[in-house]
Amino acid sequence: MAIFPKSWTTPRVELDKASKIWLTIASFAIPLLLWSLVSYVPFLWHPDIKVTNPGNVSYFREGTLVKEEIFEREVEKRLAIKGENPANIPQGIPANPVYLPAPHEVALAMYTAFTTPPKRNNEPWLHQSLWHSVQIIFWGFFWSMVFGVPLGILAGTYDSASRMIEPFTEFFRYLPAPAFGALAVAILGIYDAPKIAIIFIGTFFQMVLIVATTTRKLNMALVEAALTLGCKGKSLIRRVILPGVLPDLFRDMRILLGWAWTYLIVAELIGTSSGITWFITQQARYKNFDNVFAAILMIGILGIVTDMILAKLGKRMFPWHNAG
Repeated sequence: MAIFPKSWTTPRVELDKASKIWLTIASFAIPLLLWSLVSYVPFLWHPDIKVTNPGNVSYFREGTLVKEEIFEREVEKRLAIKGENPANIPQGIPANPVYLPAPHEVALAMYTAFTTPPKRNNEPWLHQSLWHSVQIIFWGFFWSMVFGVPLGILAGTYDSASRMIEPFTEFFRYLPAPAFGALAVAILGIYDAPKIAIIFIGTFFQMVLIVATTTRKLNMALVEAALTLGCKGKSLIRRVILPGVLPDLFRDMRILLGWAWTYLIVAELIGTSSGITWFITQQARYKNFDNVFAAILMIGILGIVTDMILAKLGKRMFPWHNAG
């Protein structure tokens, strides 16, 4: 008797609705389960001790975390003292390091991070930091599309344009975008412009090549028919090439937008630290790692919600095409 339905292990067979739902839930539930096991089951991995009673140890404080070997050494010292009062022996419970908060702590932080005011009056709230990051992503990706999509379509349509555009693009895409940080600051200043430039550099060159490849996949019979009917130049691109590749082009932009998000943290560290990156670095400095995890998860939530919206939009715009 098979453990899983046959459709789960059959290549290119669409799953039934129930299977899709359960597998989607499992894709999130399994990592959460592993995180919960590490957080809540003491014998799996709890290398630190949370002090519940500091006893007679001067540098122990109730609620602080110390390494297990340090805690045990202090306990042994007190036990070696003849007639030592039991109240002077420190006590504690196994705990994970401060940089690995439990799921419930992160869940609470995702709420309190929005309701807790900044430590300084001139510092932005979390929602302001998030909105700033969204604007950086938007403008960086917008300018990448403005220049990258037309160049990619030209390169995919005309071999002459391909020979002019793609060799240098292939070379440049291997250069890490963060390496241009200092140069971007020198040219564009220390505020948002260099951050937008890093998002642009990180997506533009990949975009040109991906759009060119997508354009080449268009059925050549359509192009030949258009040429036979006298359609050429700008008219060919506008009336035949662009409508033909638009569904796949939309899907490519969804994928590339995800790449833009991966450059966000590096981009926002350039010049003046800002946006969600500023919030993460500040909270890490204060050792509020529950807020750090919460902010990282918020980036993921923003990204996947955006992608889901675009997927729904793609299905409405191109109902004849599998855009999801």
